[in-house]
Amino acid sequence: MTIARLRAGLQGAARGAYQGDWDVNDDGLPDRGDALSPAAVLIAVSDEPEPQLILTRRPMTMTRHPGQIAFPGGRVDAGDDGPIAAALREAQEEVALAPALVEVLGTLAPYATGTGFAITPVVGLVPANVDLVPHAREVAEVFRVPFAHVIDPANHQLRTSEWQGRARRYYVIDWRGREIWGATAGILVNLSRQLP
Repeated sequence: MTIARLRAGLQGAARGAYQGDWDVNDDGLPDRGDALSPAAVLIAVSDEPEPQLILTRRPMTMTRHPGQIAFPGGRVDAGDDGPIAAALREAQEEVALAPALVEVLGTLAPYATGTGFAITPVVGLVPANVDLVPHAREVAEVFRVPFAHVIDPANHQLRTSEWQGRARRYYVIDWRGREIWGATAGILVNLSRQLP
């Protein structure tokens, strides 16, 4: 996986239509687009010969999604100048990544979740040796995964489990015993489909 391939894939990135949990469950997006809360995440990729994806693990003490692997990110606040600003702000708050160190390459179509969020994925390059410090209350751990691994369709497992009384399908990407799943995996699957 080269940075040039990533740049090329983002030039034609879709920005209008929702993608999301409903895609894998053949539900179609419910008629609630305006009711979804806007959020943004930063897909931070290191600028080096073998690019790495920066991910976090949420503390088990969190009320929402405890222990899950996630991108830095969160809600778009009223004071944010759009989803890019929100993703950069959240990355600075969660892992001390200075916005000036991120070269924003583009955004993907919003990813709609069953929990009521429309997440705009923001893709950015960061220096290979960037020093990251997890915010103790929001991030239990920061780690890196080879970007080539997470975008390889051979590593995208589609699983099924019951949620709210219905069988639901979702993607899982395993990395050395760590399971990346849910919206995080779904966003990575969508990104992989954008790349040439």
